[in-house]
Formats: sequence, structure tokens, C-alpha cells
Amino acid sequence: MKKLNLVKIVNVLAIIAVFVMIVSPLAVSAQFTDPDPTGKGVASDTDLTTLLVRIINILLSIAGLVAVIFLIVGGFRYITAGGNEEAAEAGKKAIVNAIIGIVIIILSFVIVRVVANAVK
Repeated sequence: MKKLNLVKIVNVLAIIAVFVMIVSPLAVSAQFTDPDPTGKGVASDTDLTTLLVRIINILLSIAGLVAVIFLIVGGFRYITAGGNEEAAEAGKKAIVNAIIGIVIIILSFVIVRVVANAVK
């Protein structure tokens, strides 16, 4: 029971640490107030295709981060199985599923880039 609580605490702390590392630069760059010297504004050259590609890339980046976290958790489960075949098998399955997810996300990046270049 204590080991399970320790694993939960480590997982939560790892997720919080990753979140803080991702959000900290965004919070700092939110203070940027230097206007565009052309006078057109920051988003004047952004069309709908570029906006959609940026949004999809952000979502795919988040999905990639989640997949890497699942890969780490699966590896942790596999390492800490301690001879328990069911736990080791669950860890292996989590690792395989995370790798499949990462491959799908990478292919999604490629598809988005190809479609965006075809539309432009």
C-alpha cells in the first residue's frame, strides 16, 4: 500500500514538474509589449490555414508530451514489477502503446505539414 502511494506521489510530482517547465517560459513571454514596427499588428499576416496549422501543431505537441509521459510511466512500471508477471506485462503493454502513440503523432505532424503545403 505504501509503495503504491509513493508511486502515485512520484507520478503527480513528475507531471507537475513537466507542467511548470512548459508554462514558465509562456508566463515570462506573456509580458512582451514591443509593437510591430510595420504598424500592421502582430497577426496581420496570419491567414486561416496558418492559424489552423499552428493550433494543430500545439495540440499534437501536447499529445506527444502525454505519450512520452506514458512511455516513462510504462518503463517505471516495468522496472518496478519485481518479478510480478502481470505488472511486468502491464508495463510492456504501456510502453508498446506509448510508442505506437508517438509514431501516430509523428505521422500526424507529417500529414499536417503536407496538407498545409498543398493548400498554400
